Amino acid sequence: MKLRNITISIICLVIAVSSIYYSSTKINYINSQRKEMRLISNEPLENAPPSLAFATVAMGAFRGLLVDILWIRADSLKEKGQFFDAKQLADWITVLQPRFASVWEFQAWNMAYNISVTFPASQPAERWRWVRNGYELIRDKGLEKNPHSIILYRQLAWIFQHKMGGVTDDVHRYYKLQLAIQMEDLLSKKFTNETFTQLQAAPKTFEQLTQDANFINFISDLQKTDARFEDMDTFCDNYLALRRGPGNFDPNAFNVIDDYLARKDNLLGRFNNFAKAYQLRNQWKLDIDLMINCNNLYGPVVGNDSNDPNYRDPLNWKHPDSHAIYWANKGLEIAGNDEKSTDELNADRIIFHSLQSLYRTGLTFIYDQPVEIDANSLPPGTQLPLGQKKVTTVKKEIFLRPDLRIFDSYNQATLQRIDKYSDHGRTRVQSLENGHRNMLKNAVLSFYQAGQRSKAREIYNQLRELYGKERKELQVSLIQFCRARIVEELSSIGITDAREMVVLMLREAYFLYAVGQDEQSLGREKAAIEIYEKYQKEFDDEGVDRVTLPPFAKLRFVGLLDFLNDSYYPPKMKELLFNRIKIDRPKLYKKLEQQSKIIQQEIQKNQENN
Repeated sequence: MKLRNITISIICLVIAVSSIYYSSTKINYINSQRKEMRLISNEPLENAPPSLAFATVAMGAFRGLLVDILWIRADSLKEKGQFFDAKQLADWITVLQPRFASVWEFQAWNMAYNISVTFPASQPAERWRWVRNGYELIRDKGLEKNPHSIILYRQLAWIFQHKMGGVTDDVHRYYKLQLAIQMEDLLSKKFTNETFTQLQAAPKTFEQLTQDANFINFISDLQKTDARFEDMDTFCDNYLALRRGPGNFDPNAFNVIDDYLARKDNLLGRFNNFAKAYQLRNQWKLDIDLMINCNNLYGPVVGNDSNDPNYRDPLNWKHPDSHAIYWANKGLEIAGNDEKSTDELNADRIIFHSLQSLYRTGLTFIYDQPVEIDANSLPPGTQLPLGQKKVTTVKKEIFLRPDLRIFDSYNQATLQRIDKYSDHGRTRVQSLENGHRNMLKNAVLSFYQAGQRSKAREIYNQLRELYGKERKELQVSLIQFCRARIVEELSSIGITDAREMVVLMLREAYFLYAVGQDEQSLGREKAAIEIYEKYQKEFDDEGVDRVTLPPFAKLRFVGLLDFLNDSYYPPKMKELLFNRIKIDRPKLYKKLEQQSKIIQQEIQKNQENN
């Protein structure tokens, strides 16, 4: 019996030793496979205190416990307002646990929202740097480690939608301008579906591009002129910078551009498409196929035939909300699931809220604005003519206008989401329906005021069909509904607000007239008349002038002067308006000339008296 037990023990020992030996022969292979599949992370901590650096090595399998301690500490520092210290700890956590998606989310939020606003609004470039750091962290690093984390796609989309596309930050216009300028550089000022088709067809890599020997010669010719073109990682960036500002490069570099422009093979045009597509793909991490898909799904509707390839225009990629739609849509495609989680619902919400924002502010105008700078604000050593205390410079401004064409995209997307979540609780669906109903109500009035009465009626009929069964406000005619909405807006305002509303609507009518949107201009003017008449009727029996509005003709003229004197509108728009008025309304133009002379005389008189 004892012999048998000894024999069994020996056999077990041999098996154990054999197993250990076999495992040891495979461990290197297993580790190499884990490393190849990026399942391990042993990157050293940079700038960490020696005690922490030692702990990360010594604790081995207990690194997770250390991460928990650092995470609690980082969150505590954030709550105390010590945002930079919290960022440092979060940096270390992303190294220790790169697949901990929440820390990437925390880090990006901290930079875009907390650290950015530690700089005053007078330093918009510094704020923008930290907002950019926030979204680039998720886009370039976090998603690389966590490609199936919907919370990271949602957070990335949220930074574009809320931080950049919203108005809560004092310098939100600066963020919008920076994004718009960069996208305009890569997509041209007015991009079409053909623009994206050309970018889609462009080679994805330099290896594919240089299969054509002509491109090898072109690259070589540029490299001979300027050392900056020797680095292929930044070649496209420097090429586009050369096209924007030749003065920053050796003059011979632009001579190369001129030489290739003169060729008949359009090689430079093809390289231009490659360079832009390369930057979109590699710098902005945008999949052009997915951009086109977003254009087809959510772009502004310009026709009625869904089989027409030009049925929709592209989204306005100069606008932050288009990028929000892209990343939310990509998150849903890659990380969405059948469970329809809260994170998935929030990603869906970002899409239709961004469409709603594009409907209200989707048209982007970039223009030059003259600005006077005090001599004391100029860089040291700047020389000005004797006696001159100010210098006039030009800075870029951005102006956003509604894009009513987006309404159908918003409407379709929202109805699809309502249907998607219809079997996941009444509370979820009801919140979606409430938002949709309010949007429809606003859209009815917007299209009515814009003069697009047939579209307003179409939306009103949908509103009544979906939400009108128990609502008295919807059991009236279209005109009655719109007037009631105007009355609702006017019900709590005084004469000053009423006058301002009328003048603002007239000023907007002049803007639309200046840019050739005559139908919408007429709609705004009619809406201003309706508001004016409603208010006058309300207070007609008061018997005192202090509560009645001035004659409408005078308000019309004030609205025009306000438009012309408002520095928010670019000079070219005012010039367009003047030219149209001179041809279409010569009497009004003559009156403007007279008014201008009166104003100049008053200015001269005041100067003489002082």
